[in-house]
Amino acid sequence: MKIKAPLWTGVYPAATTQFAPDGSLDLPATQKVLSALVDDGVTGLILLGTCGENNSLDAEEKRAVLRAGVEAVGGRVPLVSGVSEFTTARAAAFARDAEAIGIDGLMLLPAMVYVPTPDELHTHFRTVAEATSLPIMLYNNPPAYRVSVDFATLDKLVPVENIVAVKESAPDPRRFTDMINRYGDRYQVMAGLDDIALEGMLLGASGWVSGLTSAFPQESVALMDAVARGDWIEARRIYRWFMPLLHLDAEHDLVQSIKLAEQIMGRGSETVRMPRMPLAGARRAEVIAMVEKCAATRPLKALAAA
Repeated sequence: MKIKAPLWTGVYPAATTQFAPDGSLDLPATQKVLSALVDDGVTGLILLGTCGENNSLDAEEKRAVLRAGVEAVGGRVPLVSGVSEFTTARAAAFARDAEAIGIDGLMLLPAMVYVPTPDELHTHFRTVAEATSLPIMLYNNPPAYRVSVDFATLDKLVPVENIVAVKESAPDPRRFTDMINRYGDRYQVMAGLDDIALEGMLLGASGWVSGLTSAFPQESVALMDAVARGDWIEARRIYRWFMPLLHLDAEHDLVQSIKLAEQIMGRGSETVRMPRMPLAGARRAEVIAMVEKCAATRPLKALAAA
């Protein structure tokens, strides 16, 4: 059995949740996707993130996905669950349940829909952290959630021992340096936006939470390996090849695009739940062309021949 890597380092795909054609949860297909990613060398997995369609699942479905993940790959790599709820009480209850199921860490989002004040944001994070002993990575994504996890909030959370990392998805790479200058090693910082991931790693990010890794995991692992050994020429080569697809991670239809890319690469189904619908028309043709071009020009010869 593969030994788990430390949390918050390496490549963590934000894994997709798989659905049957009728829209019902397909746990065997989800387990197949997770197992294939681990077989291809990813460091850990994010379950029930944006690409996992967290907010399209009901409460029991979320817990079923976590149990299925632990059953399929628990013990092989760290498993981190997104915590994305409408209320703080629900988020705290979910955190407790995730710990009981056997999840290794949490990725904690602001409460959904409502845009909090700084004090409300701090209290939400602290309350959820106090409900569990699991290590927690906060998720900063101002464009998506209309609130920034600002330094005043992070300052207040320094005493909360199990809040240990930040997934940085602000589109400004200066945040990486500002975070590290301000906090040193108090918070580990993971790159969370695919098309500034290499910039984040150059500036000190310890790992990468990635959407497009679900379609091209081997290249994503190779990119991180190049960074780890300081081979920036190879890292740039892979990154430049990957960039047209990485831009998809910053678009509003990222989930549909990533699941379509997975399907093209034989790794999953593009089926999504309403209100999302599969890509259609010109947008679908555009994404298919992008994925097929990347598949035809994969930068690692050994992988392309596999």
